[in-house]
Amino acid sequence: MSSLPTPAGLASIEAVTAALASVGYISTRQISTAVYLAHHLRKPVLIEGPAGVGKTDLAVSLSRSLAFAMLRMQCYEGLDESKALYEWKYGKQLLYTQILKEKIDQLIDDADSLQASFAKLAGFQDLFFSRDFLEPRPVLRAMEQEGGSVLLIDEIDKSDEEFEALLLEVLSDYQVTVPEIGTISARVPPLVILTSNNTRELGDALKRRCLHLHIGFPDAEREREIVRSRVPDIPESLLRQLVAFVQSVRDENIRKLPSISETVDWARTLMLLHADLLDPTLVRDTLNVILKRQGDISELQPRLEELTQAALAEGAA
Repeated sequence: MSSLPTPAGLASIEAVTAALASVGYISTRQISTAVYLAHHLRKPVLIEGPAGVGKTDLAVSLSRSLAFAMLRMQCYEGLDESKALYEWKYGKQLLYTQILKEKIDQLIDDADSLQASFAKLAGFQDLFFSRDFLEPRPVLRAMEQEGGSVLLIDEIDKSDEEFEALLLEVLSDYQVTVPEIGTISARVPPLVILTSNNTRELGDALKRRCLHLHIGFPDAEREREIVRSRVPDIPESLLRQLVAFVQSVRDENIRKLPSISETVDWARTLMLLHADLLDPTLVRDTLNVILKRQGDISELQPRLEELTQAALAEGAA
């Protein structure tokens, strides 16, 4: 296993924060520390937290800021090694078998015994299960990148426990064992990011191999920084109002809390509508941008004016 010199963006915790900020990801000390340790300790990071807080975006932003290849594997129930690690190119193997069948007489023409014929064919049988016929999937492709890579294993909690077991070798030693070929080790260890929305409890064996990071919803100051980085033209007063409104909505008794990306979308929506400040009518007309369940919208309707006035007061403070 080889390794690259440490990229400037991973040289220190402060460098990680600056590198992520250069592509619009507003990090925290805790997040930057986890990324720094992941690189230098050669350990994956398991990121847990509610949906929409920037877990996946962290991996994408890391690949952009470091100019690393980005390999993403979306997990789901029933995911197996043929979709995650590798599979054989059956069509190519079938074509090879047909060609071998047509040429077999020529191949064993000078063999003077059955044993000699088998000996001649043995080499071709080995080729049948060789790298020429192997189709790498995201995990194996990540380990074959010579310039470094970020491997995102997204929503690991949606996969089966059997799939977790498949990953243990990868997460411990950055290698994949193919029975017909042997062990394939990473050329350069990838930065591995696993995300989980906590829909099921992950196994202890998986957790032991990872650094743990929890990302929750940001406080108002950090959320304003995030929106400002994505919507730079937004007026400061409007920015403070909309963030205050979203923060107050997250304190309400609703099922699906607004994510950071939905806050950004709402900011873009208000800019598109040339809004200077929030008002109850504007909020009511655009509430579906931050709330995606009709039940949640109905729950907030009686309190929209109150929440809007509180956000206006916060924006003026």
